[in-house]
Amino acid sequence: MKNIASSVIGLITFVLILIELIIGFGTLAIINIPRGIIPLKIFKIYLAKVSNIIGDLTVYGLKLIMLLMHGNNISVINNQKFDKNEWYMAMSNHQSWADIFILLVAANYKLPLLKFFMKRELWWIPFVFLANKTLNMPFVNRHSKKEIEQNPSLRNQDYKNTLKSCKRFLRTPSTIFSYAEGTRFTDEKHTQQGSPYNNLLSPKIGGMATALSAMPNINTLVDYTVVYKSKKRDAWSFAKGDMKHVKVLVTKYKIPDNLKNRNYANDKDYRDEFKNWIETIWAEKDKKIEELKF
Repeated sequence: MKNIASSVIGLITFVLILIELIIGFGTLAIINIPRGIIPLKIFKIYLAKVSNIIGDLTVYGLKLIMLLMHGNNISVINNQKFDKNEWYMAMSNHQSWADIFILLVAANYKLPLLKFFMKRELWWIPFVFLANKTLNMPFVNRHSKKEIEQNPSLRNQDYKNTLKSCKRFLRTPSTIFSYAEGTRFTDEKHTQQGSPYNNLLSPKIGGMATALSAMPNINTLVDYTVVYKSKKRDAWSFAKGDMKHVKVLVTKYKIPDNLKNRNYANDKDYRDEFKNWIETIWAEKDKKIEELKF
C-alpha cells in the first residue's frame, strides 16, 4: 500500500512539474518571438529582464509544487545577504539530476536567476533548448584534458566559445552557475578518479575561470553544498519524495582581485592560482558535508 501511495505521489509530482514547465517556457517562447525581428540591443535587454521575471515565477511555482507534494523538507542554511542588481558566480557539488530543482528553489528570489552552463549534446531536449534561447543559458562544448594535451589549440577554442557565451550574461544581472565536478558523483567515479576528497570529485575550474575572464564585474562566488538524507539519486525517487529531505548550505566567498581580468587560455599562472583557490574551498566543503550529513 505504501508503494502504491508513493507511486501516486510520484506521478502527480511529475505531471505538475511538467505542466509548470510547459506554462513557464511556453510563455517565455511567446514573449521572445520579437527577439529575432527587432535586433535593437535595448530591446534585447528589456526582453532579458522580462524573461528573468518569468523564470523566477516559474521556479517559484516549482517550489510550491515540491512544498505541496513533499512537504517543507528542504533546509536552506543561508545567513548571507545578496543584491539582485549584482552579478554572481555560483557552484555546487553534483549528485543527481534533481540537484537543479533543489538549487533553483534554494536561490529563488535571493539571487538573480541561476544561469546554468549546459552541455551542447542536450540541445535536443525542448526545455533545455528553450532555456538557451529565452533565458540566455549558454551551451558549451568543452574538450577533455586528454584532447587538449593532444591538440593544445583546443584550449583556446573552448576559451573563445565560452567568452562568446558569457556576453549574453551582460544584458541583465545574473548568477552564472557551474557544477564544479563536471559530472554527477558516484562511488565508481570517485574511485576511478582517485579523488583526494571523501565526498566529492575533484573540481574542474575551466568554465568558471573563463567566465570570470569574460565578466570581471563579478566580485562574489556563491558555493552551494547539497546533502541528501536518502542514498537514492534517480529521477523517480525524487518525484516520489524519497529524496525530499535535503540540506543546502550557502557560503559566500569574495573573489580575490588577482584572479580578475586575466586570460585563462594563455596564462598558466592564472590557471594554477584559480585551481589552488577553488581546491582550498573544495577541501572546506568536503568537511562541511561530513558535518551536514543526516
